[in-house]
Amino acid sequence: MHRWVAAIGLDSTVYGTHTMRRTKATLICKRTKNLRAIPLLLGHTKLESTVRYLGIEVDDALEISEQTEI
Repeated sequence: MHRWVAAIGLDSTVYGTHTMRRTKATLICKRTKNLRAIPLLLGHTKLESTVRYLGIEVDDALEISEQTEI
C-alpha cells in the first residue's frame, strides 16, 4: 500500500489501509444515510464506536439512524 501511495505522489505516512477503510465507510454513510450498515461492515459491536470512527456527533448519528428505514 505504501509503495502504491508514494508512486502516485501522495505522502505514504498519511494514506494507508486504515485511511481507505475509514473513507469507504464515510462515503457509504454519506451516500446512503444508512448508519446501521456501517457497524456491520466495520465489525463494530457498539454504535458509539462507529460514531467515533466516522467523526460524527452522537445526536447526528442517532438522527440519521432514526431516519433510515431497513
